[in-house]
Amino acid sequence: MGFLVDTQKEGGGHSWGCVRSLVRRKQVDSANSKPDGAHGHHQLAKALTVPHLIAIGVGATIGAGVYILVGTVAREHSGPALALSFLIAGIAAGLSAFCYAELSSRCPSAGSAYHYSYICVGEGVAWLIGWALILEYTIGGSAVARGISPNLALIFGGEDGLPAILARHQIPGLDVVVDPCAAFLVFIVTGLLCLGIKESTFAQGVVTAANVCVLLFVIVAGSYLGFKTGWAGYELSTGGFFPFGVDGMFAGSATVFFAFIGFDSVASTAEEVKNPQRDLPIGIGLALLLCCALYMMVSIVIVGLVPYYLMDPDTPISSAFASHDMQWAVYLITLGAVMALCSALMGALLPQPRILMAMARDGLLPSVFSDVNKRTQVPVKATLATGLCAATLAFFMDVSQLAGMVSVGTLLAFTMVAISVLILRYVPPDELPLPSSLQERIDSVSFIYGGETKSSDHAGTSNSSKQPLIVENDASLHFPILEKQEAQGCWVLSEENRRIVAGWSIMFTCVGAFLLSYAASSLSFPGLVRYPLCGVGGSLLLVGLIALSSIDQDDARHTFGHSGGYLCPFVPLLPIICILINMYLLVNLGSATWARVSVWLLIGVIVYVFYGRKHSSLANAVYVTTAHAEEIYRVHEGSLA
Repeated sequence: MGFLVDTQKEGGGHSWGCVRSLVRRKQVDSANSKPDGAHGHHQLAKALTVPHLIAIGVGATIGAGVYILVGTVAREHSGPALALSFLIAGIAAGLSAFCYAELSSRCPSAGSAYHYSYICVGEGVAWLIGWALILEYTIGGSAVARGISPNLALIFGGEDGLPAILARHQIPGLDVVVDPCAAFLVFIVTGLLCLGIKESTFAQGVVTAANVCVLLFVIVAGSYLGFKTGWAGYELSTGGFFPFGVDGMFAGSATVFFAFIGFDSVASTAEEVKNPQRDLPIGIGLALLLCCALYMMVSIVIVGLVPYYLMDPDTPISSAFASHDMQWAVYLITLGAVMALCSALMGALLPQPRILMAMARDGLLPSVFSDVNKRTQVPVKATLATGLCAATLAFFMDVSQLAGMVSVGTLLAFTMVAISVLILRYVPPDELPLPSSLQERIDSVSFIYGGETKSSDHAGTSNSSKQPLIVENDASLHFPILEKQEAQGCWVLSEENRRIVAGWSIMFTCVGAFLLSYAASSLSFPGLVRYPLCGVGGSLLLVGLIALSSIDQDDARHTFGHSGGYLCPFVPLLPIICILINMYLLVNLGSATWARVSVWLLIGVIVYVFYGRKHSSLANAVYVTTAHAEEIYRVHEGSLA
């Protein structure tokens, strides 16, 4: 059997070396990935169990949006079918949750979608995903913090209820409204996160439990009022159950889909879970299921209390109880909104330090962000940097206009996670990066196999361009597209060409999903352009699906990463549907949002070219076939004994 190695040294021209760096992939963190050199920091605490993960997932997902969305979506899109809109959106989010569950249990390290993309796709895509997630969590946390002070003021008697030191003020001569309360709350949450993952998760669990109790009160008390008054909202006189048609219900689903964003925060804590193979899939699944159930029950009750066309779009739940002479419930519901915002703030600030830490571990950001405090076992410096940036934005800027940028990072991450599942199943990486310090061990092992180490340019694809050190003069090494199996008398794909076909099929699927989504969303396009584009996109998508369904998945999928974890069902259909849904939502975010995000991504490209690419931990890595990596590590450990 051949022994394959190559290096990532950037010879052959600066531009080509830069391209090669975009596709280099890192190893799944395992027992063999021992910290060394710049990575010799303390590890994160293994302290989280299923209840902690549910608290993180529910707390990050159920923000104050549920207290507003039910009114807006019911009035403009769904009508009495609001609960079905939440159900469809929950199912769509569940597709991404299935993909996250598999990857988080197989690759249980900090970094979430950035980490998975780096392992399965390459460094360039991983950098853009990580850079987009930094923007998402910073703006998301700032927007949530800015929303707390108005609700908090209502509890204390109105807009002027807060003390002057915490109330909003406009800077004279400038069109800037500062919010000291928002910045103060961000600093409190930042300090709480620095205490330790178990302590901060316990606090988030308490706040989340208070919010859930308020929602349960809305469900129980609202059901009592509904049975007492005869469910006036469901007296369907005009328009029926679907006053805006089935299309309106689906449009409502697309709007409320973003109310389910947050369960991905669970995956960012994978490195701190005691039993990630078991607990992460359970935590993600139960958190999403609980959120969907609460959303649906609240929407059923509120739509039944007040006809959808009479709902207050700003305070639908409070006004519904006020219309039934329950003014005291308004204060309780407002308190629930404050609790929801506080838990969402914790959920927004928790993942970003871990993403910064993961990127710094890989050398793409300064190593200061990878430092883990010895006592609290959390990345304190990254947490403080996150809190400072979020507090500054929350204090000076009204970031509500930038809220759409949050969705870009999330949907890009969802899309790449689904693509990573397809890659892991059909074309998992068949080579591992080893530090250049092991070059002597690699040479000694290659000598055992009867050859010399052979360096070649690495393109981040299968090993078809490399030659094994030991080969036999056999025509079968030419790898025809089909090989005949003598025993069965049938033709089958050779292993190498199976990987090639699978790789192209995944690419066709992604391109087809984009073209179909773009053409379906571009209503202003003339029919002569739009319909053929839809046809091309749909054909590519269908060809990719049929091809992936027809060929075998890679045998290495059983041993890749941490085995024994959760497996996503209905592959390739489920990830492909997930890709299509997320791309459709991405295309529909609007040109203004994409213009703002493009500026941020361009800044990220500049940072990567001038810093990340040069300081990457894979800059001088030696890539070795998976089959021989264990042997090299054994030789290395034996030399140290």
